[in-house]
Amino acid sequence: MALFEIETLGHIVITWAEDEENAKQALEDAYPGEEAIRVTKRPRDVWVISKAALGITGHADVSDVARECLAKASGDKLHAIRLYMKETGVDLEKARKMIESNIVYGW
Repeated sequence: MALFEIETLGHIVITWAEDEENAKQALEDAYPGEEAIRVTKRPRDVWVISKAALGITGHADVSDVARECLAKASGDKLHAIRLYMKETGVDLEKARKMIESNIVYGW
Protein backbone atom coordinates (compact mmCIF):
# COMPACT_ATOMS: atom_id res chain seq x y z
CA MET A 1 0.00 0.00 0.00
CA ALA A 2 1.03 3.56 -0.62
CA LEU A 3 0.14 6.84 1.02
CA PHE A 4 -1.92 9.15 -1.22
CA GLU A 5 -2.72 12.84 -0.95
CA ILE A 6 -6.10 13.71 -2.47
CA GLU A 7 -6.97 17.35 -2.95
CA THR A 8 -10.58 18.48 -3.29
CA LEU A 9 -11.96 22.00 -3.45
CA GLY A 10 -12.37 22.05 0.33
CA HIS A 11 -9.93 19.51 1.75
CA ILE A 12 -6.68 17.63 1.50
CA VAL A 13 -7.30 13.99 2.38
CA ILE A 14 -4.51 11.55 3.24
CA THR A 15 -5.21 7.83 2.85
CA TRP A 16 -3.57 4.47 2.32
CA ALA A 17 -4.49 2.72 -0.92
CA GLU A 18 -3.19 0.13 -3.38
CA ASP A 19 -3.32 2.56 -6.30
CA GLU A 20 -4.79 5.88 -7.44
CA GLU A 21 -8.20 4.43 -8.30
CA ASN A 22 -8.53 2.89 -4.83
CA ALA A 23 -7.47 6.22 -3.30
CA LYS A 24 -10.27 7.97 -5.22
CA GLN A 25 -12.70 5.30 -4.03
CA ALA A 26 -11.60 5.89 -0.42
CA LEU A 27 -12.41 9.57 -0.90
CA GLU A 28 -15.82 8.71 -2.35
CA ASP A 29 -16.55 6.37 0.58
CA ALA A 30 -15.53 8.92 3.24
CA TYR A 31 -16.73 12.14 1.58
CA PRO A 32 -19.30 11.33 -1.13
CA GLY A 33 -19.84 14.97 -2.07
CA GLU A 34 -16.17 15.74 -2.69
CA GLU A 35 -14.50 15.50 -6.09
CA ALA A 36 -10.79 14.78 -6.39
CA ILE A 37 -9.03 17.54 -8.29
CA ARG A 38 -5.53 16.18 -7.64
CA VAL A 39 -4.28 12.78 -6.48
CA THR A 40 -0.60 12.38 -5.60
CA LYS A 41 1.23 9.27 -4.44
CA ARG A 42 3.44 10.37 -1.55
CA PRO A 43 7.13 9.44 -1.82
CA ARG A 44 7.38 8.35 1.83
CA ASP A 45 5.29 6.39 4.30
CA VAL A 46 4.67 9.36 6.59
CA TRP A 47 2.80 12.62 6.33
CA VAL A 48 3.98 15.63 8.34
CA ILE A 49 2.13 18.90 8.83
CA SER A 50 3.95 21.83 10.36
CA LYS A 51 1.93 23.23 13.24
CA ALA A 52 3.69 26.58 12.82
CA ALA A 53 2.56 26.72 9.17
CA LEU A 54 -1.03 26.26 10.38
CA GLY A 55 -0.62 29.00 12.97
CA ILE A 56 -0.81 26.62 15.94
CA THR A 57 1.39 27.49 18.87
CA GLY A 58 1.64 25.78 22.21
CA HIS A 59 -0.41 22.80 23.29
CA ALA A 60 -3.42 22.14 21.09
CA ASP A 61 -6.77 21.08 22.50
CA VAL A 62 -7.55 18.07 20.29
CA SER A 63 -10.95 16.51 20.89
CA ASP A 64 -12.23 13.23 19.47
CA VAL A 65 -15.78 14.47 20.12
CA ALA A 66 -15.15 17.68 18.16
CA ARG A 67 -13.58 15.76 15.30
CA GLU A 68 -16.53 13.34 15.21
CA CYS A 69 -18.96 16.28 15.14
CA LEU A 70 -17.01 17.79 12.24
CA ALA A 71 -17.19 14.47 10.40
CA LYS A 72 -20.94 14.16 10.99
CA ALA A 73 -21.38 17.74 9.76
CA SER A 74 -19.21 17.10 6.68
CA GLY A 75 -17.04 20.02 7.69
CA ASP A 76 -19.91 22.50 8.12
CA LYS A 77 -18.58 24.52 11.05
CA LEU A 78 -21.93 25.86 12.28
CA HIS A 79 -23.56 22.44 12.18
CA ALA A 80 -20.55 20.92 13.95
CA ILE A 81 -20.81 23.56 16.69
CA ARG A 82 -24.47 22.70 17.22
CA LEU A 83 -23.68 18.99 17.35
CA TYR A 84 -20.83 19.60 19.82
CA MET A 85 -23.11 21.64 22.09
CA LYS A 86 -25.68 18.84 22.01
CA GLU A 87 -23.07 16.12 22.67
CA THR A 88 -21.22 17.88 25.49
CA GLY A 89 -23.66 20.39 26.95
CA VAL A 90 -21.20 23.28 26.74
CA ASP A 91 -22.23 26.81 25.78
CA LEU A 92 -21.90 28.35 22.32
CA GLU A 93 -18.56 30.06 22.94
CA LYS A 94 -16.84 26.94 24.31
CA ALA A 95 -18.24 24.83 21.47
CA ARG A 96 -17.08 27.36 18.87
CA LYS A 97 -13.56 27.44 20.27
CA MET A 98 -13.34 23.65 20.41
CA ILE A 99 -14.64 23.12 16.87
CA GLU A 100 -12.46 25.88 15.40
CA SER A 101 -9.36 24.59 17.15
CA ASN A 102 -9.98 21.10 15.77
CA ILE A 103 -10.77 22.14 12.19
CA VAL A 104 -7.07 22.49 11.37
CA TYR A 105 -6.46 18.91 12.49
CA GLY A 106 -8.91 17.44 10.02
CA TRP A 107 -11.55 14.86 10.79
